[in-house]
Amino acid sequence: MAMKTLLSSILISVAATSVAAHPHVFIDTGFELVIDDKGQLTHVRVIWEYDDLYSLLITEDMSLDQDGDGILTTTEITQLTGFDMNWIDGFNGDLVIENANTSVSLSQPQEITASFADGRITTTHLRALDTPVPAGETATIMAYDPTYYTAYEVTRPVTVVGTGNCEVRLKVPEVSSGLMALQQELATLDPQMDPQDAGLPEIGAQMATKVTVTCAAS
Repeated sequence: MAMKTLLSSILISVAATSVAAHPHVFIDTGFELVIDDKGQLTHVRVIWEYDDLYSLLITEDMSLDQDGDGILTTTEITQLTGFDMNWIDGFNGDLVIENANTSVSLSQPQEITASFADGRITTTHLRALDTPVPAGETATIMAYDPTYYTAYEVTRPVTVVGTGNCEVRLKVPEVSSGLMALQQELATLDPQMDPQDAGLPEIGAQMATKVTVTCAAS
């Protein structure tokens, strides 16, 4: 089926069903944790794999894969690269890294890549920690959108690059009855409304998987 025909079919299907207002975009997320020779966490490479529908909408909007074969040319990959890196001032990239309950400042995205396979867009970018997390201390890494417009799930690998001996743990949030009720309230909101404007608390942080890493000194 041609991409334009498929897109039209999907949009008709979405319009005919009851769709929750939040989230709109689903991203399978992974991390590559970069450790230096002192056992410090210095960089985090972020991997985002977008859901099928959003990937389709982006490739259609950018007029990519016109022949509908599911393969992008080198030129098209170049065009796609960086499409999600046009961040407004103050945007943290939906990434929070904490050390001793204090947020760590991060660089702007570096080493940006994009790829397209099996109908899904995957992008990567590297963030440098302004203050590395020392060996022996624990860094907590969370990917989330405070408004829950975008849902990040850490389903892709979390790997360590470097010489450090590190322990990595993932803590998936428990979905309590209160959180389920909050999700139901979000589903009733207008798609363009910010949940905070409706008096609802930030759900993104509550739904975020916590990735912790502690590295021994080399």
